[in-house]
Amino acid sequence: MKPKTSGHWRFRLHEVIYESNSPAGKAFDVGLLIAIFTSIIVVMLDSVISIHNKYGNLFYYVEWVFTALFTIEYILRLISIKKPIRYVFSLLGIIDLISLLPSYLSIFFLGAQSLLAFRALRLLRVFRIFKLGEFLSEINFLTQALRNSFRKISIFLLTVLTITVILGSIMYLVEKRENGFSNIPESIYWAIVTITTVGYGDISPITPMGKFVASVVMLIGYAIIAVPTGIITHDIAIAAKSKKEMPESCPSCSLEGHDTDALFCKHCGSSLFK
Repeated sequence: MKPKTSGHWRFRLHEVIYESNSPAGKAFDVGLLIAIFTSIIVVMLDSVISIHNKYGNLFYYVEWVFTALFTIEYILRLISIKKPIRYVFSLLGIIDLISLLPSYLSIFFLGAQSLLAFRALRLLRVFRIFKLGEFLSEINFLTQALRNSFRKISIFLLTVLTITVILGSIMYLVEKRENGFSNIPESIYWAIVTITTVGYGDISPITPMGKFVASVVMLIGYAIIAVPTGIITHDIAIAAKSKKEMPESCPSCSLEGHDTDALFCKHCGSSLFK
């Protein structure tokens, strides 16, 4: 694919902010990662009482400087593309917005600033910046596989829920109430904990029949673990057969994931060559 070229300021800004092929684009992204990482360190240090007592005021002003920088960056991302609404509702767009909100919410809600740790999610940009294509491909395969297997997994979960309701009801009948199975909802809770192999141990059967039912539930739990794994693995294998994707993002909506021979964006329909 030929590199996108344009004399318009919007496209030059797009190349710097969204692409990491050019030196300016890579410098911007690396600088952004450093700022994100530093901001996270500030939030973490500020949560330590002894450090907060000494440097709390400094951390407060530093964090607002980062918030201002990230706000400007978010606005520039919206300005540099033709369809900013696509970016706003994309995964990275939502993450970027979530990372900004805690600072502004802290003005009205005490303690909301601690949610700034969500900025760690923005470090996901490292995959694009350093061209870790294999990792991105695996993420795309997994996303596609989960999307394709959603209906089958939903049916599977409905079946498991039905089984837990039945088994929980049986345990309510065979166990005495003083053994913890005081009602059907409590018994269903026990069945869910047991069938998922978590086993908190806060409720356990005492009677021989109850122990027999519990043994059946445990065996069912181990058998159930393999079902979703097989479904997702099969769909991952199918997704892996799809075409390779180009690294460039769309200049209109900023979304990626286009086929190497694509001429138009599969998300918004705009031309990929400007």
